[in-house]
This record gives sequence, structure tokens and C-alpha cells, in this order.
Amino acid sequence: MASNAPVRRFRHATMADYERIQEIYAHARTTMAEAGNATQWGSTFPRTSVVRDDIESGRTILLVDDDPRTGEERILAQFALCPGDDPTYAEINGAWLDNDPYVTIHRIASSGLAGHTSRDCIGWVIDHYGNVRVDTHPRNKAMQHIVETNGFARCGLIHLVDRTEDTVRIAYQRHEW
Repeated sequence: MASNAPVRRFRHATMADYERIQEIYAHARTTMAEAGNATQWGSTFPRTSVVRDDIESGRTILLVDDDPRTGEERILAQFALCPGDDPTYAEINGAWLDNDPYVTIHRIASSGLAGHTSRDCIGWVIDHYGNVRVDTHPRNKAMQHIVETNGFARCGLIHLVDRTEDTVRIAYQRHEW
């Protein structure tokens, strides 16, 4: 049986995507607040300078498809893929699976236009990188579920280095040996 669902694909963001990316982050902040997690991103995260730097540095990856009504490309979800050591992960109350090189998933957000987009983004990273870390707020039950059902191990707690309050995050890692 053939599916008429639009084909999802991944691409790097460009500055032409900036306004829509900001709209999706605003949607994500509202969604998190409505789910009882108003402080993870509050009203200011991710900061404008970080969003711009992510795009300009080639870290922002978009999950896109073509709108079945118009044929126009639409962004379903976005995330920052950050290679190299993350300063936030230098200290952990717990233990990482290893100290091998890894990539980190940060600032994942869904546009709300389609289901399972965060799962698809995480799956794409797992398929392309063998050692992946991610963290989320203790109240972000939805992201904890997505990460854990994608085979990540809960490694402990970390503290964000770019904030002074509400800094605790649950840290996860998945390593394909």
C-alpha cells in the first residue's frame, strides 16, 4: 500500500530560515510551559545570538517536508548538532558511558505540524554518529521519554554553565560500539 505522506528529509539551516526557526522556538517555549515546564527555556532561550551562531556555524539541522496542500517546503523540527567537548558536560553527578569523542544534541524543537519529529531528529543523529549526548530539564517528561525510548542511558545530573538559576539537567548518552 503506497503512502501519500510527504517525504521527510534533513538539511542544514541557512539565515533565510532564521525567522521561521525563531517562530518554532517560540512555539516550543509555549508548549513546554503548558506542559508544566515553564522554566527550561523561559521567555529568553535559546538566545538570539546562539540561534544566529548555530545557523552561521552550520550546527542547525532542520527536518523538513513539502506541504501536501501547497508543495512548499516546511520545517517540521530543528536542533543544534554540536561536535566536540561540551563545557556543560565537564562535571557530572554520575558518570558518562565513556570519554570518547561525541556529538551533542541541543535546542531541539518541533513546529507542531507533524508527529514524532523529535524522535525522527534523534534517530537521524543516532544513524549518523556513534556517540551522542543530550540533556533535558527534570520537568521535561516528553523529552525524557523520547530520549529513553531511543536507547539513551541516563548518566546523571549536570549543571548548565550559561545560567545562574534553574541549572540542573538530566544527562544522557548513547554509544554504538
